[in-house]
Amino acid sequence: MIALEIVQCGPGVSVQDAGRFGFRRFGVSTAGAMDRRALALANTLAGNPPDAAALELPLAGAELRVIGGPVLVAAHGPGTTLAVSGRPVSESSSVQLEDDDTVTIGPPQEGVYSYVAVAGGILTRPVLGSRSCHRRSGIGGDVLSPGDRLPCIGSSDNAPLFLTEGMKDYGRDAIRIVPGPQADHFEEATWSRFLSSSYRISPRSDRMGLRLEGPALRSSKGHDIVSEGVVPGSVQVPGDGNPIVLGRDCQTTGGYPKIATVISADLDRLAQVPIGRDVRFRVVSEGDAIDAARRSARWHSSLGLAAKPVSGSSPDLHSHNLIGGVTKGDDP
Repeated sequence: MIALEIVQCGPGVSVQDAGRFGFRRFGVSTAGAMDRRALALANTLAGNPPDAAALELPLAGAELRVIGGPVLVAAHGPGTTLAVSGRPVSESSSVQLEDDDTVTIGPPQEGVYSYVAVAGGILTRPVLGSRSCHRRSGIGGDVLSPGDRLPCIGSSDNAPLFLTEGMKDYGRDAIRIVPGPQADHFEEATWSRFLSSSYRISPRSDRMGLRLEGPALRSSKGHDIVSEGVVPGSVQVPGDGNPIVLGRDCQTTGGYPKIATVISADLDRLAQVPIGRDVRFRVVSEGDAIDAARRSARWHSSLGLAAKPVSGSSPDLHSHNLIGGVTKGDDP
């Protein structure tokens, strides 16, 4: 069996793919990668479809060992680094590892989540069509710890790949929202306060929801409603007035009024905002949200064409910094 063994890791490491769809009506969370864009980029470098299962590393790095290799490995995330036996590998490249090789993934210095992909994807047992771990329910397994081994497909035929410059830019614009189901529960002055203020990501945030600290938002009709369906991106406002943006692991129903919904195309970017950093919001139309979702889908479908094989020639290896012991290893 070929596997990746976790030698060292921080808390909250899990296997995630694009998520578990079609079961929210039964109370089953979608789960899946908090940043599907970074997941897709890591998978593309490993020669996989963008939604294949990979390792999600929150806030901290990890050390992994290959058992029974060879296997093609890639990592991606804002400011993430990858090194093989101490030799840095470019974030924009994958690398072929052999049996007993050790790979070290640095923490995402410019964000929250990093992803480690292997050619063929991580082959843990799928549950309800997904390998994603939903920690609170135990569906899809549990979080990982040192000593755990993740099965994968090994092959010496997988050539390392690199991505062209500019594929990792997230932008720093305000997070786009559309009015939520209870938008009319909030007066115009409250809306003005919400859109003109900065909100800080609270340390109490997790995969279930991002808690925001800032000017309180008061509902004119109270903060308790009959429970109804919610989705990742729903902006709930509980009684203390501090908004909560629901994440990938969110529940399927909720009883707080929802002032807004973060558009799907901006959920990845919001997930990567570090604790203590400020965010702002701006309203867009439903049509704009749909257009953004379509552009995001086209971007994901184009990734396979953007990945290029790294040739074995010395000039090409140097130009892409596949492994460079005398560089920082984070050059594009």
